[in-house]
Amino acid sequence: MTAAAVLAMAAVAMAPAGAAAPAPPGLVAYPYPGPVTGDVTVHDPSVVKRPGGGYLVAHTGNDIALKSSPDRTAFRHEGSAFPGGAPWTTAYTGGSRNLWAPDLSHHNGRYHLYYSASTFGSNRSAIFLATSTTGAPGSWTNHGLVIESRPSDDFNAIDPHLLVDDQGRWWLSFGSFWSGIKQVALDPATGKRSDSVVRHLAGRGGGAIEAPVIFKRGAYYYLFVSFDRCCQGAASTYRIMAGRSASPAGPFTDRNGVPMASGGGTEILAGHGDIHGPGHPAVFADTDHDILAYHYYTNNGTALLGINWLGYDSAGWPYAH
Repeated sequence: MTAAAVLAMAAVAMAPAGAAAPAPPGLVAYPYPGPVTGDVTVHDPSVVKRPGGGYLVAHTGNDIALKSSPDRTAFRHEGSAFPGGAPWTTAYTGGSRNLWAPDLSHHNGRYHLYYSASTFGSNRSAIFLATSTTGAPGSWTNHGLVIESRPSDDFNAIDPHLLVDDQGRWWLSFGSFWSGIKQVALDPATGKRSDSVVRHLAGRGGGAIEAPVIFKRGAYYYLFVSFDRCCQGAASTYRIMAGRSASPAGPFTDRNGVPMASGGGTEILAGHGDIHGPGHPAVFADTDHDILAYHYYTNNGTALLGINWLGYDSAGWPYAH
């Protein structure tokens, strides 16, 4: 084990529950993840606070993997959302049961799960919706297709995220590579599309951008995305970027005023020390802080859950701590 790794582990051990451990002095500019224990092997996590207490996590896995935590620190595997399989997705997955990048939230007494079906490198993809009153494995009712993309489209219908804005309007953001991040309006009564408009939020001219999350804090809606390459273990270059707008539909600009629709983005978290390729963020408000959750890769290529507090500087720009 490297000296840096020893320092990092010591810092994690001394950090208070739910807090980010400090980085080894002089080594990196970003904080290490806060301490988490138990089953924390995840990819593309989404986290929701349970109305009755504790937390539920959904992440990429066969039939959508579920985890729970009573305290945002100790996690356990619960099973899968669809233990009997999800045959309605196989036209997009090539027969695989591996379903991607779920988005988990709770509204009107029900958990809402938007999730992706696709294969690597293809935009023959789809986003589906399921709901549950408990969130338990096997309790989910599938409500069918929300949006799909085909090779003739300039977008990729994966990596969904639901935002309910201050006016009670529902928006689904999504996208990966191609022309970038898109958004559609939803009908709150059904969770399905309410019109045929596909809005453009962010892009890099065909470059690597995906996994949008929109989070409201103060006067702004913040759009978090992932730039660069995921899924290459310790060689991953994933990093979390952000912009903001007064409107949930944009336009979003970065700290320097560059539109995210034209490649802009302010870096929030990137690889550092033994933390490789942090990305696919989930952002939510908790009783102590706003929380940034994500996955990152260890030196041996394992994907783990990262959790940091999210702060805001004097100009209102978010940062991990």
